[in-house]
Amino acid sequence: MPGAIAAGKTERGIQFGHSRTLFHWGEMTSPNSSSAKLPQFVHDLLAAPPRRGEGLNNWFYRVARVLHPYRTPAEIEQLLAAATLGEPVKPGEIERAVARSADAAWQPGSPGSAPGAAGHATPPAWPEVDAEARAAVLASGLGVADLWDLSPIRFEESEPQTEPIIDALFPGNPLLCVGRSNHEFATRTRDKWRGRLAEMQLIVPSPMTARTGLTQEGHESEHSLENTGPRRFLIIEQDSGTPDEQAAVLLHLAQLAPLALAVHSGSKSIHGWFLADGEPEDNLRAFMRSAVTLGADRATWTRSQFVRMPDGLRDNGKRQTVYFFDPSLVRDGAGEVPGS
Repeated sequence: MPGAIAAGKTERGIQFGHSRTLFHWGEMTSPNSSSAKLPQFVHDLLAAPPRRGEGLNNWFYRVARVLHPYRTPAEIEQLLAAATLGEPVKPGEIERAVARSADAAWQPGSPGSAPGAAGHATPPAWPEVDAEARAAVLASGLGVADLWDLSPIRFEESEPQTEPIIDALFPGNPLLCVGRSNHEFATRTRDKWRGRLAEMQLIVPSPMTARTGLTQEGHESEHSLENTGPRRFLIIEQDSGTPDEQAAVLLHLAQLAPLALAVHSGSKSIHGWFLADGEPEDNLRAFMRSAVTLGADRATWTRSQFVRMPDGLRDNGKRQTVYFFDPSLVRDGAGEVPGS
């Protein structure tokens, strides 16, 4: 099972989980269409797939969507495989894209429904950094000291405060996916994790819906998108800029959405935890796009993405310090937080 480590290795009782046919596109026909000539824009899309890491998975979905009126699912899979020959395609990735795009298949003749069609250029999944907008935000002169000063609660104790922080962020006894690393992790109830979290470095910022789920490769795992529940927090991380610059961006974004927590990664970035509970995905995506234009990493948009455990311990031995904490945004009578 992905994520598994040596059998019997536990952390205080917690067991951690850790060739296609080639052909020419023009040879393909659909038994359901006697005039299955592909529009030119579809040829153009097939001729320009992105590289892995540049939106390939999204490209599979978008191109499959416009191929459905012209090809059978099996033929679409062959087309996509041929177009991306040489790229590291994950097992089942193409098949899933074809199946998932069927319900949203393009209907020729519907204005504006064809991504990539003339006059309807496909916008990128995420915008590029807007240097001018970023410079305007940084001109505020705000920094880490301001983030600390504005925090309703400051932890100045030498002892880790991971446990009360997690109690406030995830009241009750939800399933939490926690990792000692990206390869050593487990999903257990909050109570099962009690007393162990300060030594961990990673957590999924939303409760899980089940102990396990299927990964994109079809393997059962305790850390997968399938068993990750609705967003509770949307995390904004920046891998570039000084700590003061990152703090300035987070404080700017805090004017657009409720900032509950800011955690130093123990390396070079600050993770901002923004409350997302119950917010429509369209609103959250718009917020994320704004953050990306200011330099945020788009990877944390994925609900199952591991982020830094608040006041946890990074593998380099450094504490992941909490710079900002506002439990009033998320507390629902789950008890007292030190300093409140």
